Amino acid sequence: MRPRRPGTPPSASPGELGRRDLWRRDLWRLLLLMAPQRRWMLAGGAVALLALLANVGLLAVSGWFIAAMALAGAAGAVFDYFTPAALIRGLAIARTGGRYLERLATHEATFRILARLRVWLYLSVEPLAPARLDLLRSADLLSRMQADIDTLNQVYLRLLLPAGVAGVASLGMLAAVALFSPTLSLLLGAWLALAGLAVPWWAWRRGREPAAGALLQRNLLRVEVADALAGALDLRVYGAESQALRRVDQASAELLTHQRRLSDLAGFSGAAVGLCANLAVGSALALLLPAVAAARMPPAQLPMLALFALGAFEAVAPLPLAFQMLGEMLAAARRVFELADTPAAVPEPEAAAGLPRNAALEIRGLRMRYAEDRPWVLDGLDLDLAAGARLALVGASGAGKSSLLQVLTRLREYQQGSVRIGGCDLRALRGDQARSLFAVVGQDDYLFHGTVLDNLLLARPQATPEQVHAACRAARLHEFIESLPEAYLSPLGEGGTRLSGGQARRLGIARALLKDAPVLLLDEPADALDANTERELYEALADAMRGRSVLLISHRLGALAALVDEVAVLDRGRIAWRGPVARWSEAARDAS
Repeated sequence: MRPRRPGTPPSASPGELGRRDLWRRDLWRLLLLMAPQRRWMLAGGAVALLALLANVGLLAVSGWFIAAMALAGAAGAVFDYFTPAALIRGLAIARTGGRYLERLATHEATFRILARLRVWLYLSVEPLAPARLDLLRSADLLSRMQADIDTLNQVYLRLLLPAGVAGVASLGMLAAVALFSPTLSLLLGAWLALAGLAVPWWAWRRGREPAAGALLQRNLLRVEVADALAGALDLRVYGAESQALRRVDQASAELLTHQRRLSDLAGFSGAAVGLCANLAVGSALALLLPAVAAARMPPAQLPMLALFALGAFEAVAPLPLAFQMLGEMLAAARRVFELADTPAAVPEPEAAAGLPRNAALEIRGLRMRYAEDRPWVLDGLDLDLAAGARLALVGASGAGKSSLLQVLTRLREYQQGSVRIGGCDLRALRGDQARSLFAVVGQDDYLFHGTVLDNLLLARPQATPEQVHAACRAARLHEFIESLPEAYLSPLGEGGTRLSGGQARRLGIARALLKDAPVLLLDEPADALDANTERELYEALADAMRGRSVLLISHRLGALAALVDEVAVLDRGRIAWRGPVARWSEAARDAS
């Protein structure tokens, strides 16, 4: 029999131990991320503690005051009610003000933590695009960045805050009770330990699996609903709506199963805390009544201590639900940290080189593939592009044209060969340095849901209005923009839905011109455009290419052939032919 590691419960399996260690690391890492807001967190805890103690004190003093007044009235004795009445008013004001300040401080801490977590995760995820994020479904990615971060945001408000306040308040209240009855303090401490430690531990043990399952199932439900909405047209055309609805119903039913288990558990744990509170009051009365009957304790202290014991459970009441949801919080943390810890597909150099003096491009023996078990997309590619030269790279779909652009802009890593620009190794440049050398006009440039000006300034945030207008004029777009109701402040709609295909392409050209990079990369700029739009795009590109090195990628050149000096044919990841445009045109006519 394998010896048990010291401190390990006998029932703990190696897998269980691994999960515990992982949970501890995740929780500790989360606390480190929250640490910059510790002042606000501590301030929220302090005022929450003040409000709790004021409420318990108010309950106890009120019980004593009412009993003492009744006893004084029955005995006909003189009683100073001004002092306890003032104390009651002070405690009431402290409770009300403390709860108001608690909301302010805890919500300020919560929002600051939320902002920090969102920014931290975005900065961690941004270098993963596009190579690593291609492996994630968009709905799942959005769920991790939004819903899971919202879940982590509850760690402070629903776990750390009530646990910390309960610990400090319980010790303080037990010390206060010990001044009147040490025995009652021990008895009350036992009931508080049962309600504040044993019941939350039981809720954690029983609730961690359904809580984590509910979080994962909610994510699956979002993914299924998003897929069904995105493909609603195709589902209707092929009569497959029922299949999509069955998947949504199944995910929803499984989520309800987890939520039902959590709801039952919350009811049981809440009832257990209430039972402990009532038993504590009963125990206190059973303990104190003989002392009152024997005149060892003033009668007015009996309701005071009994109500104090009842109010003390307000400190531990939130703990079972908090620990019940700990499984969901840790599951969310694991999903977020898995995403944040994904290594970037393109590593950054430890010490970046300076920007090259010119934009001459030299590629030797370049080999690139998307995974180790995938074929080579670029297989021994050799290519030169002198500064100011204009080259068209032609090839069938899948020949590696777009992959080359992603390699040049450091969006994907290459495995073998060398890429030098201006004599500088591309790998010696940071990603932002490399991308500053290229302006890209793609076949599907994304337009954000903002104004025309917002989309243009992405390329150059500090551009002046004159520079923006000059770029749009060169792209043959200025007159159209000025004709819009709000000119450059006109909204484009999501994905640029208020623009035609040709207008969207010319806006992409204007954005590339505004960047004013030395190398212009054009990826299928005339793809899927009609003849008139292609002619307008031709005129815009003619202006865009002046004074720049140009690499034009297309599976068919058409009229765009007049814009370049040379043509290179890419076949199976390497250059199969290169020559002047005239020779390529003759070869194309002969082949046809």
